Amino acid sequence: MKITANEIKIGMIIEHKDDLWNVLKIQHVKPGKGGAFNQVELKSIMKGTKLNERFRSSENIEKAEVDEKKFNFLYSDDNNSFFMDNVNFEQISMPNKLINEKAKLLKENLEVTISLLDDKPIAIELPKNLQCVVESTDAVVKGQTAASSYKPAKLDNGLKISVPPFIASGDKIIIDTRSLEYVKKIN
Repeated sequence: MKITANEIKIGMIIEHKDDLWNVLKIQHVKPGKGGAFNQVELKSIMKGTKLNERFRSSENIEKAEVDEKKFNFLYSDDNNSFFMDNVNFEQISMPNKLINEKAKLLKENLEVTISLLDDKPIAIELPKNLQCVVESTDAVVKGQTAASSYKPAKLDNGLKISVPPFIASGDKIIIDTRSLEYVKKIN
């Protein structure tokens, strides 16, 4: 299915240079001279390589014909993660190398969207925000800096992210699953 470069969204799967690519980041650029374009960061689904590509706004891109279905996460082993279809209760497995660092965010019964190409899972989309617990973080030194600075924190799932200085160990926080960044604290 053909779409224009302006219709590209994060998480979309496109066909480009004889491969399937997952869109990671998009930046619309309108220079003072010349036409507008989209700077797009892509990750190859099959090879795992990354590519930064520039698409003119008027350029046509081939969107991959994939099926998207809702699944619940069941469990993981060393090589695969297992999911159950919400409708017919069939189970599928997905190689952990396709999930990458998002594997640490998977919790039992978490509902995810899996993209299937010829009934084979090729990409996973987690809910936009997830709740996590801060396992450990550094103490704040008063007067350390006038500007707001973030400090490192380790979450209950093993991920390491940066959090604002007022976050303490044991706090519940929301993180953005796409960028793996702190969103807000939960009381």
